[in-house]
Amino acid sequence: MLIKPASDIRSSEITDKKLYLNRREFIRATTGTAVAAATGLLGAEAVLDAAPAPHGRKLENVKKSPLSTDEKANSWEQITTYNNYYEFGIDKDSPSMTSGTLKPQPWSVVVDGECNKKATWNLEDILKGQTLEDRIYRHRCVEAWSMVIPWVGFPLADFIKKCEPTSKAKFIEFTTLNDAKQMPGLRSTVLRWPYVEGLRLDEAMHPLTILTVGLYGEVLPNQNGAPLRLAVPWKYGFKHIKSIVKIKFTERQPLNTWQESAPQEYGFYSNVNPSVDHPRWTQATERRIGEFLRRKTLMFNGYGDQVASLYSGMDLKKNY
Repeated sequence: MLIKPASDIRSSEITDKKLYLNRREFIRATTGTAVAAATGLLGAEAVLDAAPAPHGRKLENVKKSPLSTDEKANSWEQITTYNNYYEFGIDKDSPSMTSGTLKPQPWSVVVDGECNKKATWNLEDILKGQTLEDRIYRHRCVEAWSMVIPWVGFPLADFIKKCEPTSKAKFIEFTTLNDAKQMPGLRSTVLRWPYVEGLRLDEAMHPLTILTVGLYGEVLPNQNGAPLRLAVPWKYGFKHIKSIVKIKFTERQPLNTWQESAPQEYGFYSNVNPSVDHPRWTQATERRIGEFLRRKTLMFNGYGDQVASLYSGMDLKKNY
């Protein structure tokens, strides 16, 4: 078991690189204006808030979701250059620079465990018949920073139903791709690979929980977890596992990666709870990327009305 002492934690892991983002914002603003002028789009209503994705692949027939927050989303540049994705490096900007080696097509997901439909699903089959929705979600990281992200996805519950979990299935375990040829960060021993996360089955079936395939109306970028990732908006960001290659239904609670590496800091539930501080920083306030002032952290990341009933009677300080 590897437990990183405070002295081993890089400052980039717990603070945002303000000067870096300001520089990137300047580049985006100047290059974005040039591109718009060249293509005749200057002054027109744009689909995206920032520069288009490098691949330029838009998703079709995406519907707006009534479950979206009405808060202003962070820019494409902020969302795609400030990431926690240790398989591509532990610095926030590393994934945007090194994830080009990831090959998100073709892609398949193994379904196993306590279900009737064990199979290897191609991504195309997972998406078949699904209605993609634009879900603008608050995203809260355990390091006391946050974003508002316009994901494109569909309810995880829809896919779970296709898998037909048995009566023994109480939890669902997710596993990330583990391929050192595509993921240079796997050479590091900062975590035990592959990355694993889990949810209780009723959490997974909740309407807010989605499998994400896009961002800002486009195909999901590599650094944000292409081609398939989880979004659970009332939980801290490390629960939102990326580049999923395996889904397993289990009777017992799975051991997630951060819980295994540092159990005194990261629990299974990982619900946003401002009254439970991380051992090395407060969770009572947060700073939205792109803003200067801190704001009060909301219980369940502001989704308490929708999800608090899932934890009725539970001690949420003990079950952190």
